[in-house]
Amino acid sequence: MGDNIGTLFFKDKQVRLLLMLNEKNKEWYISDLAKQANVTYIHTSKFISKCEDFGIVAAEKHGRLKRIYLTEKGRSVAAGVADTLSKVGIAAY
Repeated sequence: MGDNIGTLFFKDKQVRLLLMLNEKNKEWYISDLAKQANVTYIHTSKFISKCEDFGIVAAEKHGRLKRIYLTEKGRSVAAGVADTLSKVGIAAY
């Protein structure tokens, strides 16, 4: 998003992570998500943890890894964010 109207309302890294999680048929693990979004692992992990607290994200353990995915509530939030971005003329990631 950079320096535009979207940054008045949304934080770039969090929006990028949320919208990436909303990609269909894609499995995400924290390390892969962080790498693809160009965000630190720690930042991504803290964001995911907060999203879990709000019921936006859920996780499944696969050995030492946790697969991260959006809940129905999370998909609704992601759709709302993408819609808002499009209304101010910003393409979603």
